[in-house]
Amino acid sequence: MHQTTDILQLFEESAIAAGRVILDIYRAGAAVRLKGDKSPVTEADEAAEALILDALSRDLPEIPVVAEEEVAAGRVPDVSGDRFILVDPLDGTREFIGGHDDFTVNIALIEKGVPVLGVVHAPALGTLYIGGAGKAEKVKLDEADNITARLPIAARTRSASPSALVSRSHNCDATEAYIRKTEIMERKTVGSSLKFCLVAEGVADLYPRFSPTMEWDTAAGDAVLRAAGGMVSTEDGAPLSYGKRLPGLRAFENPPFLATGRPQERG
Repeated sequence: MHQTTDILQLFEESAIAAGRVILDIYRAGAAVRLKGDKSPVTEADEAAEALILDALSRDLPEIPVVAEEEVAAGRVPDVSGDRFILVDPLDGTREFIGGHDDFTVNIALIEKGVPVLGVVHAPALGTLYIGGAGKAEKVKLDEADNITARLPIAARTRSASPSALVSRSHNCDATEAYIRKTEIMERKTVGSSLKFCLVAEGVADLYPRFSPTMEWDTAAGDAVLRAAGGMVSTEDGAPLSYGKRLPGLRAFENPPFLATGRPQERG
């Protein structure tokens, strides 16, 4: 059995290495094509995923891995056991294509439906977030990917004038209706799983998401947020779970959810 700290280090190293590959393609300009579901994919998605899968199969061969591009190609492992890994090699592909820097690499370990370890790396921002093994951290990297700082992070208790993060590329009417109903005082548009991480470090209060997402989009950011004291819950208040097969949804598709900071203390 591998120690959680060893797994987290492997995730961190793999995400940073994948980020280097992604940045090389980002700076050179990537060719884009559409997958069967009409979502865009680039050679950066595929090269980063291949690198991550190679590292995971070498060091954690006993843990099945669900990866976005593998699933798109019809290769889905059996995840009926207690543990599996979720990989999104390039979350925010539309941000990547559009020249925005808020795209991420995401790797998470799931145990009994719960994201217990997660790494979210934003290579163009030189920033990596980790959650699990008793810590939530923001890691700063220099241009050579050397670690220059490890900073503990914690989600904040929701303020009286809450701020929300919304998706740049996937906002929808239901999300807008929720923001109006909740009387959000401030909102910021951000791409990719960075929204979870910004809530985790106390920059914002919540991230409502009512448009479709897949488990590999959310698991790593969810792990970071939980480790920082926040939570991700479905509309009925239950924690978002992983390895789902829900009526009316595709395999690994999430229902609507709300990512929030620390709950307010009851008086």
